[in-house]
This record gives sequence, structure tokens and C-alpha cells, in this order.
Amino acid sequence: MLRDIQKSLAFTIISRKSKDRILIMKIYVGHSSSMNYREDLYKPLKQSKLNEEHELVFPHEETEEKFNSKQLLEEECDLFIAEVSNPSTGLGIELGWANLLDIKTICIHKQGKRPSSSISEVTEIIEPYEGKDQLISTIQNLI
Repeated sequence: MLRDIQKSLAFTIISRKSKDRILIMKIYVGHSSSMNYREDLYKPLKQSKLNEEHELVFPHEETEEKFNSKQLLEEECDLFIAEVSNPSTGLGIELGWANLLDIKTICIHKQGKRPSSSISEVTEIIEPYEGKDQLISTIQNLI
């Protein structure tokens, strides 16, 4: 009986994929703590269609307490979106974990900001955006 349940769960997980693209993704949104992430990142993402189509995880939505991003990346994450406009050691560590775990990573940064050149070691997708509307459209086009 237990094996039948395990097989059923495995089938359910596999059936979420269509041509290597997950239909409903769990997306982790990482960022530097030095930006106004609640207003400039969380709010526009929450108000977007992305939030309706996927499960977005905002590490500091309700608290500034430490968030166990490593566990999320290891166990549940389908995509990592990293806002890399400002340097951040913690975000760099998360990018490294995502790279080691082979999690697709999209890095975005504000137009005119120059992200660290080392980011290109963990992802080829590094895109600028200007304003909240372009933030959303850039992410939607890359997913």
C-alpha cells in the first residue's frame, strides 16, 4: 500500500512537467537586504499575474528573521529569481547553492546598476529592468 502511494506521488510530481517546463513553479525571490524589497520587489510581484500562476516565496515578507533558503532550495524550489542590483554576501551564497543544486536562476538588476561580474559564473540570465512594469515583463519573458 505504501509503495502504491509513493508511486502515485512520484507520478503526480512528474506529471507537473511538460517538455521539461514545470507548469506551476515554486519560485524563490532573493535580494539584498539593502534595497527596499517590500515596495520595489515584493509588491509588484504580488500584484502581477506571476503570483497567480506560480507560488512565489518572499523570504522577508512578514519578518526580518533569518530565512532557511538552503532548505527551500534543496527541497522545493523550481526557479530562483535574484535581484542583484546591490552587492550582498548572503545573496551570493544563495546563488552558489542554487548553482550547485542545478536550479534555474534568473538574475535581474535595475537599469544603470552594474551587478558583480562573478554572477555570470552561476547563470547566463542576467537582465536589466527599468521600473516595476518592466520588472514584471522581463521576468515573464524569461520564465
